[in-house]
Amino acid sequence: MTTAQAKAPILTHLTELRRRLLYCLAFFSLAFLLSYQYAGVIYQFLQQPLLDIFGADSGRRMIYTALHEAFFTYLKLAFFSALFFTLPLLLIQCWRFLTPGLYAHERQGLQLLFWLTPLLFLLGAAMAFYLVMPLAWQFFISFEQTGAEATLAVALEAKISEYLTLVIQLILAFGLCFELPILLLVLAKAGLVSALQLAQYRRHAIVLLFLVAALLTPPDLISQIALGVPLVLLYELSIWLIRWTASDQIAQQRAARRAAAEL
Repeated sequence: MTTAQAKAPILTHLTELRRRLLYCLAFFSLAFLLSYQYAGVIYQFLQQPLLDIFGADSGRRMIYTALHEAFFTYLKLAFFSALFFTLPLLLIQCWRFLTPGLYAHERQGLQLLFWLTPLLFLLGAAMAFYLVMPLAWQFFISFEQTGAEATLAVALEAKISEYLTLVIQLILAFGLCFELPILLLVLAKAGLVSALQLAQYRRHAIVLLFLVAALLTPPDLISQIALGVPLVLLYELSIWLIRWTASDQIAQQRAARRAAAEL
């Protein structure tokens, strides 16, 4: 094989990768413009967990302390919203870019997993928004003090930029972490991991998963446990899926056949 022939497949793959990334970028740009138009509605939706705790008639408020802060917060909100809808598409494009090296029957087996990618992402985001946030917000607000004769009251006046940053961090962290079964199954299809390896290093994986949960969530046990426990369950689900589909065995057999063909 000449140097030109060796470079041709690489250029073909790079061209395909560029096409897929441009497709995702175009979708992101459109989603960003639409999200900015409805940034106010999205903001009202994201502040709902905090509003439910305080009550609609509590007279509470959120503040910003710089003239440009609200404007840049709305830009950040539009960027987050566009990223939220683009990430599942980006992940699907990544899976599709990696699968041409598989056999036809193996690609068919992964089609369902491609469609599960946005569902798992939405499931993680929904868990963060509807389960974790109300519990975490209640915990943080419990440190308020009404004040007495010799003390001053301690009350929360959240900045909109800080609040939305925390919300975005939680939603993206849960959404991306819930893609763990898809990632491990694709790696197994490629022959990079096996169900036996994942089972043997289960204890190490549990420690690593809780460490990731601690890094991606606020410094409270509620958020960390709420992310760490589902990750461990998803890890066990990944082992079961790899065994059920025999993905690691098929990858090893394919690698052995290719090695024999090269000889």
